[in-house]
Amino acid sequence: MAKHIVVWTKTADLQFIGILEYWVRRNKSTKFSKKLIQLVSERTNQIAEKPFLCKSTDFTDVRVASLRNFSIYYKITDTQIIISAFWDNRQDFKKLLELLQNKNNL
Repeated sequence: MAKHIVVWTKTADLQFIGILEYWVRRNKSTKFSKKLIQLVSERTNQIAEKPFLCKSTDFTDVRVASLRNFSIYYKITDTQIIISAFWDNRQDFKKLLELLQNKNNL
C-alpha cells in the first residue's frame, strides 16, 4: 500500500496553531511548541504509512491517534489522510463532540 498524503482541514489547522500559541505564551518559550510540532509530524507520517493502525471511533469513518495529552482525529480516503481535528484532551469533551458531529468539518 502506498503512503497516503496528509491533508489538514482548516479547523484542525487552527486548533493546532492555537495550541502551539497557547504553549508559547504560557511557557514564554517556543521549546515545547517545537517539540510538539516534531511529535505531530512523526505521528502523522506514521498514520500516512499505516492508516488503520489507530483506533476507530463511534463516528463513521473517523479514527483517532493518541499523542500524549492530545488526539488527532482523521479520515482515510484512497489517497489521503484528512486530519479533521487536533484536540487537547484536557479541554471540554462536549466541544469536540459538537465538532465531530458537524459533517462539514469531516
